[in-house]
Amino acid sequence: MASIFSKIISGEIPAYKIAEDNNYLAFLDIFPLAEGHVLVIPKREVDYIFDVEDDTYVGLWKFAKNVSHAVNKAIDCKRVGVAVIGLEVPHAHIHLVPLNNVEDINFSRPKLQLPEDKFKEIADRIKAEL
Repeated sequence: MASIFSKIISGEIPAYKIAEDNNYLAFLDIFPLAEGHVLVIPKREVDYIFDVEDDTYVGLWKFAKNVSHAVNKAIDCKRVGVAVIGLEVPHAHIHLVPLNNVEDINFSRPKLQLPEDKFKEIADRIKAEL
């Protein structure tokens, strides 16, 4: 069964896409910890990040690095934090979370609820920095 991320890749489920190439996709998390919280995924569905093939793994981190620079420019934050948890969706993914303090990346905190126009505005700001 395809993961929700594979359905986003195929276009079955819409997403606020930030960046995409033949192998990777970055899009806004719809349950963000902070404005500008981005998920970066390989297009090939692999459940566990450490099972991703070496070349794809390295490419995923390079892709995430480029996206993180755009997030850092577009969102008022001290840094962009990184988390790989791997329990929520059975598809390897990297969380890029704008941070001003360590609590900003606490996944037990309530998630933000943003209107569609805010998601679009954030996505446009980040894309403009790529």
